[in-house]
Amino acid sequence: QVQLVESGGGLVQAGGSLRLSCAASGRTSGSYDMGWFRQAPGKEREFVVAISWSGGNTYYSDSVKGRFTISRDGAKNTVYLQMNSLKPEDTAVYYCAAGWRIGSRYASANRYDYWGQGTQVTVSS
Repeated sequence: QVQLVESGGGLVQAGGSLRLSCAASGRTSGSYDMGWFRQAPGKEREFVVAISWSGGNTYYSDSVKGRFTISRDGAKNTVYLQMNSLKPEDTAVYYCAAGWRIGSRYASANRYDYWGQGTQVTVSS
């Protein structure tokens, strides 16, 4: 079992920045591919960004490329999502997820085995 706890959400003005954290615990939690998804009210959950278990590969959705950066600290078993140049359309609940050797299916939510409880990000215009 892997437990994921997100933090760092909040209210920010458009153009501002936030950094989300996802702390993972449990045996072998550091060996999982990690992803961030988000869900806005009335919309389906969508892929945002992912990072391989080694940290060597990252994948971004077109909507956040160039503005968001994912990274992981293996020693702390924590994944970070640095979000810059935030827009009102980035407003959503952001979820951290862990999956085992996801490979090319990193954008598919059903490939992830464990999910955090979510953290709210609100960007005001």
